[in-house]
Amino acid sequence: MRRQLLTIAGIAVLATTTFASAQTSTSTAAAPGSPAPWKSWKHVPIPALPTFHPQQPTRIVLQNGMTIFLQEDHELPFINGFIIIRGGSRDEPAAKTGLVDIYSQAWRTSGTAKMTGDQMDDILEAKAAKIETDGDDASTTLTWSSFQQDFDQVFGMATDLLLHPQFRADKLALAQRQEDTGIIRRNDDPDQIAVREAEILAYGKNNPYARVPEFATVQAVTLADLAAWHAHTVTPNNMIVGISGDFKTAEMEAKLRAAFSSLPRGEKFVSAPVEFPGPTPGVYLAQKSDVNQSNVWIVGIGTERNNPDYYALSVMNTIFSGGFGSRLFQAVRTRLGLAYSVGGAYGASYDHPGLFYVAAGTKSESTVAATQAMMQQVRDLKTDPPTETELRNAKDQLLNSWIFHFDTPGKILRQQATLAFYNYPADYIEKYRAGIEKVTAADISRVANKYVHPSKLAILVVGNSQQFGTPLTTLGPVKTLDITIPMPAGMQQQMGPQ
Repeated sequence: MRRQLLTIAGIAVLATTTFASAQTSTSTAAAPGSPAPWKSWKHVPIPALPTFHPQQPTRIVLQNGMTIFLQEDHELPFINGFIIIRGGSRDEPAAKTGLVDIYSQAWRTSGTAKMTGDQMDDILEAKAAKIETDGDDASTTLTWSSFQQDFDQVFGMATDLLLHPQFRADKLALAQRQEDTGIIRRNDDPDQIAVREAEILAYGKNNPYARVPEFATVQAVTLADLAAWHAHTVTPNNMIVGISGDFKTAEMEAKLRAAFSSLPRGEKFVSAPVEFPGPTPGVYLAQKSDVNQSNVWIVGIGTERNNPDYYALSVMNTIFSGGFGSRLFQAVRTRLGLAYSVGGAYGASYDHPGLFYVAAGTKSESTVAATQAMMQQVRDLKTDPPTETELRNAKDQLLNSWIFHFDTPGKILRQQATLAFYNYPADYIEKYRAGIEKVTAADISRVANKYVHPSKLAILVVGNSQQFGTPLTTLGPVKTLDITIPMPAGMQQQMGPQ
């Protein structure tokens, strides 16, 4: 918070100084009787962005393949650490979908042979420290945070959890019950239904980036599965360690070498290749009879961040759907008044195509009209090149917000670890500004025509079809999606009515 306040104060001082300088220079140059141009904010000169060269963390690679990043930050007496481990939910067996979610929870709550998770909680709470585990589609993570003086003890507990976990049956059962609760309630929120079904349409039902846990797959996970997953993934050459905070690099390096150098190199973790054919075009309905508004999603496949056209696509996306001033918002919400909210993204992930989507919330009666207006804006991307103002504003929006991803040493550290995890060059973030600045109106038109294909998109509506003012079939043949939750034999009677 202190750093943010100083940053805000610095901006205020800069603006005041710039304004004062403009007042001094323009007041002397103004012709007698003419209005002083500095009296309008439009005439305050905006300085060029300075060069961006963030302080890079120290990078160390141990002989066993473990990569370590260290970033000193002495502003506050804290030390934060993380370990990123290759292997995530995309790599779990389809018959055990939910394994990584259960593993990442039971890993921490179970604790180690020396100390249960509950005992760890008591110690950490007394020290205002934390140790957490988590998982996503590509990795699992172990994170910790403590005061500088408590680092050795907290790091020792985190290391013990990493190297000597003891998965316990009661914690596995608890994690499975929590997963079951999420499954039971997954159709309560229409927003959640829309996101889930949009991913299934775009990626495919059996695609590992779109699979969802079911009761049967959750209950199939055993203690042996958790131990086997841990043994398969937790090897030094599959891990990236990052630490930032109040320490001296040489001393921290010595501690990490002592903790991890003796670990034997393991088998390199390799994910199976995944295909992304894109959605089957059409109109899809997820019937939700207890709502009076619709969630409309138009979905397709996006791109990856290593695509040379990533910068042009980013600017195109900002012009199209980047906030209140975007074409999508101004047309669908402001001028036509057809949506409570509307937005979108041409998604770009590090190692697989992101999701291209346009989404809106609208009252049931205007479902078709809103969808038609959204589709028209998608088509207009291919025929209406950006204006000079749109291009300039989009670049400013991207660059002015982008820098806040790297305004602390900890954020820079995390970014460098992420780049290393996905095998991106270390100077990737420094190239971003130049990449955005070079984008032209011709580039926007080129990528819009190359990547945006309205005929290949799927239209998803989550809502009550009985209340649609115009039949959904106006948009084309409609396929109703089955969003019922499969119940194993006997489970319905056990849980009762839902």
